[in-house]
Amino acid sequence: MSYIPSALPPASNEHVRRRGTPLVLVAVFLVTLASLTLVHSGGARAEESGSATASADSSQAGTATDYDTWSAVAVAVSADLDGALEQYRSGNTAGAAATFQKAYSTDYVASNLGRVVQDNLGQDTSTSQQQSFADLRTRAYKVGDDALAADAASLKSSVADSAASLDATSSLASPRDYAAAQADAVATQRAEIQANSQEVNEGRQGRTWTEVADEMTPLIDQGVDKAGNGDGQGGAELVNKAYYGYYEKLGFEKTVMSAISGDRVSQVENQFKVVRQAMLEGADSSTVTSNAQQLKDMLTQDAATLDSGAAAGVNPVKAFFTGSFGQAFIILLREGLEAILVVAAVIAYLVRAGMKDRVKFIYAGILLGLIGSGVVAVLFALLYNSADAHQEVLEGVVALIAMAMLLFTSNWMLSKSSVSSWNAYIKDRTEASISSGGFWALASLSFLAVFREGAETVMFYEALFTMDPSGSASIWQGFAAGAVCLVVIFLIIRFTSVKIPLRPFFAITSFIMAVLVIIFAGGGVHALVEGDVVPASYLPGWPTYDYLGLYPYKQTLVAQAVMAAVVVVLFVVSTVRRRREERVEAVEAAAAEDTGPAASTGSADGAGEPAPSACADEEDPVGHDPVRRDFGDAPAPTGGGAGPEVEES
Repeated sequence: MSYIPSALPPASNEHVRRRGTPLVLVAVFLVTLASLTLVHSGGARAEESGSATASADSSQAGTATDYDTWSAVAVAVSADLDGALEQYRSGNTAGAAATFQKAYSTDYVASNLGRVVQDNLGQDTSTSQQQSFADLRTRAYKVGDDALAADAASLKSSVADSAASLDATSSLASPRDYAAAQADAVATQRAEIQANSQEVNEGRQGRTWTEVADEMTPLIDQGVDKAGNGDGQGGAELVNKAYYGYYEKLGFEKTVMSAISGDRVSQVENQFKVVRQAMLEGADSSTVTSNAQQLKDMLTQDAATLDSGAAAGVNPVKAFFTGSFGQAFIILLREGLEAILVVAAVIAYLVRAGMKDRVKFIYAGILLGLIGSGVVAVLFALLYNSADAHQEVLEGVVALIAMAMLLFTSNWMLSKSSVSSWNAYIKDRTEASISSGGFWALASLSFLAVFREGAETVMFYEALFTMDPSGSASIWQGFAAGAVCLVVIFLIIRFTSVKIPLRPFFAITSFIMAVLVIIFAGGGVHALVEGDVVPASYLPGWPTYDYLGLYPYKQTLVAQAVMAAVVVVLFVVSTVRRRREERVEAVEAAAAEDTGPAASTGSADGAGEPAPSACADEEDPVGHDPVRRDFGDAPAPTGGGAGPEVEES
């Protein structure tokens, strides 16, 4: 009986590219809810081209396996090695390297000899032979290597001995029959996966996650070959193409995060980075090959886990989080919630200050943020096809800018958390108009918060639509459900935060913003790490919590620790300053009481300032707003802008 492999082989080099029209706008999640239409154009010509490429690859694979014995394959390997040596002796180093590559790719790999050697003769023999091929390719570029011929002869002898051992194995089929049996086994396994897997486990255009992983394998292998030929930059670019064009863009990353774990995503992302760095640093071929093989194994394992989830009986919770509806819902809820917390706090502050007419600045910032995120999504899709590090760099920079503004706003709100400080601010406002720049600063804060999350949302939704075009109805339903939840959350925050007492309001708002500062610090630096702007020091075993901006990198943890320390220091300083002011005000209030009733009645003509209200403390027993309580009956200022808008309770 012929030996039939049980594992899926690497897929052919078919790589179908479809450039879909990018999502222009998907997430409008505040008071004014709107969205632009998602348009995805077809790619029939690309599919035809991909089919033609697949046919060519299939024809080449058939020729490579058309041998009666494994020894015949070894003879073909030997012939190409001899041809490479002849080119090397003639001074054609590039041609020699290419022929060495042909001996490996066409003769050794495409014939399945390498796989059969590994399965039957052991990993050590297979690794030794692969390393010898890689060394010959690399050394072929250097003139005057006298040992090259001897090493090639040693490799020929090793391959010939292995082939003879394989031919002596009665249960092992010939190369031709082995390839046919392997093709049948693969077709059967993939048919079972397609029949048992859920719709969510289908990659782009109906492909399974295993097929998506298989399409990443040739890119990684090509990158290894380029790096082995001295082009580390070119090799790293191909690995980046696999990461951004497949792992991120097709939703592989997000699906693994929801169905397996965030820790696993961090491990895979770090392995991508390890492979790229090894290529860029010019590491030896064995190191690059080993790192790349580990990466491919991780991708294959995760793809198999995702594809087998339905057959194993995924529980309803996991099915929700990995389904099209659930992913669309979670993406919008997760990305929109951060922006809502920032925007709602700013709007509540303006309303509490009696500046409702200024809320339009915040809504303008929201609208600009949505438009900006759509424009950026279009630009990235057009210029970079959303498959490189530029998107990560932009997200990282925007996150850090938003972090700085959140830190400033949080500290400012904390400084206004006492009634006296707040009333002093309101009084100053009634006597001198506040420059419009302050409001534009708040508008820019809402813009950045919405812009960053909106850009990410657009990209994620584009990935959902491209990887599951038949599930557009579920995706839109998930979007609608997420949008409704965000509006409800916003309304709850909007209409409850303005009713709570002043100190808790500012304390809670400041705390939320301080937490977001730390989250943005981790998320921003992590994006720069993924974009290769910041070097990465991976910490194995450290947990990953994407929602908290917590990642297993020393750089992200240091950034979060620094910002946490800054937040604590600012809190302590603000608290000490506020208590000092309260003590001074208490002394002044006691002195005012000692002066008698004259001080509280003002001058005879009524032009004097009223004394501080006796109830101007931290508590408001009747539930009135401190603004109306302390200044509702005050005369309008004679200059410098209107006072706070007064409404009846």
